[in-house]
Amino acid sequence: MQKRIKRILCYGDSLTWGYKPGTDHERIIFEKRWTGILQKLLGGDYQIIEEGLNGRTLDSEDKRPGKEGRNGAETLQITLDTHKPIDILILMLGTNELKDLFNRNMEDISYILEEKFIKIIKTGGFGREGKIPSILLISPPNIDISKEPALERYSQVGNKIVHMRDIYHRVAKKNQCAFLDSSAIVSPGKDGIHIDEYNHKKLGEEIFNKLKLFIFNKYGGDGGS
Repeated sequence: MQKRIKRILCYGDSLTWGYKPGTDHERIIFEKRWTGILQKLLGGDYQIIEEGLNGRTLDSEDKRPGKEGRNGAETLQITLDTHKPIDILILMLGTNELKDLFNRNMEDISYILEEKFIKIIKTGGFGREGKIPSILLISPPNIDISKEPALERYSQVGNKIVHMRDIYHRVAKKNQCAFLDSSAIVSPGKDGIHIDEYNHKKLGEEIFNKLKLFIFNKYGGDGGS
């Protein structure tokens, strides 16, 4: 009997895409992105599916030319349908929602996360045999507004990262999802927003550890190579 490869969909923004801090849209190579680190640690029994998009929001519309299709809630279902069956879904969004441009409050974000993301994932039959995929919800890393372009885009961020962490934790607990606070693991690079290769490695390793603790016992084995 052929061994079943377990599929992990990583749905995120530029932090999943691998934007290299301080560059003009240069990308960290797969092997050094957190997704590639995670793939190596998991081994051949798991398949990482990257769905990172620069500028992706929870549901805000970026009206600037060339920024169409960034509304993550609008593209979620088609992405899930494209890649199903999905065994594990890793959701790491929210950084772009905190831009001064959108001026979102935390009550909005809590509602959007639960109603437009978690509920859709849990009710759409995107897992094996129509089951619900296991979900790992990751709250965004810190933003360092002492650096540019972070200051230009996030001057009003204040302590919203802390509030967002608490919201994600609460939503994860309520919906029986795994939760990881990336702000406790990684630090932004020279642009104050994105993370460098060293921090991608740290994040990939911590995600692997979280999956081992919360999810791998569902399938048996240690999940590693």
